[in-house]
Amino acid sequence: MSKTFSFAAVHFAVAFAVGYLMTGSLLVGGSLALVEPAINSVAYHLHEKVWRRIEARRALAGAPLLAG
Repeated sequence: MSKTFSFAAVHFAVAFAVGYLMTGSLLVGGSLALVEPAINSVAYHLHEKVWRRIEARRALAGAPLLAG
């Protein structure tokens, strides 16, 4: 879970910078920095959980895992 929090912190900074640089607005940059990474971090965490289940099922079935 600490990896997820670390990823979120970097994502907040990037989202703020992009929003601010594109609009010049601290409000837009701040809003993007809060909303987009928060949603994306939850999606990332859920994606990791689902992928672990897929890998576990394939390992039990003896099927080869996809590279990557």
